[in-house]
Amino acid sequence: MESSKIDICVVDDHHIFRKAVCQLLKTFPRIGEVTDADNGMKCLESVSKKQPNVVLLDLEMPVMSGVECAEQLILKYPELKIIVLTMHDNEKSILHMIEIGVNSFLLKNSDPAELERAIYAVIDRDFYHNDLLVSVLRKSMRNQLKAKRPDFSAATVLTKREQEILRLICEDKSTKEIASLLGINEKTVHSHKLNVQNKLEVKTTVGLVRAAYEMGIIR
Repeated sequence: MESSKIDICVVDDHHIFRKAVCQLLKTFPRIGEVTDADNGMKCLESVSKKQPNVVLLDLEMPVMSGVECAEQLILKYPELKIIVLTMHDNEKSILHMIEIGVNSFLLKNSDPAELERAIYAVIDRDFYHNDLLVSVLRKSMRNQLKAKRPDFSAATVLTKREQEILRLICEDKSTKEIASLLGINEKTVHSHKLNVQNKLEVKTTVGLVRAAYEMGIIR
């Protein structure tokens, strides 16, 4: 995908912010066509017509919220990458979005360079692991620890190699980088990753990161 242009749909009900992001995206070298929509319903229509690679999605919008829009997008377009743009680190919303398969989260006041990194990361590695995501996952883990003694039994079903690969995924390593570090081929890495997903019953890379925090594999 690195050699291909990345088409993007920006979804936000604030006109000035949306148009400013669109103009910014056009300055990034790997970005192709940029479209936009001011609510979730129009986003669904635009994605159906334009088939973008990435959607930058606001959570709070009229007509259809970002949460509902994301649920429908993931159901209809499983290969589409979704980056949520938010003003607040709303833990419940972010955890729900992780569960359904969103690829990353950015605060709206993020630096433009981070937005560019996030877009390339979700295309090249399926997710972008940043301070916002880490903060929410750690807070969720602490709340679980207060509520009950953690059950780390899930970690025991993973082999040492699978735990090693899971840690490297959480360090934002690509499949190619993991293969090089471990001296194995990329197909083997992919196979291990699928095994981990099946064992932990998660469907996405972000879901793997959350599971790793909950099991204590990373902190």
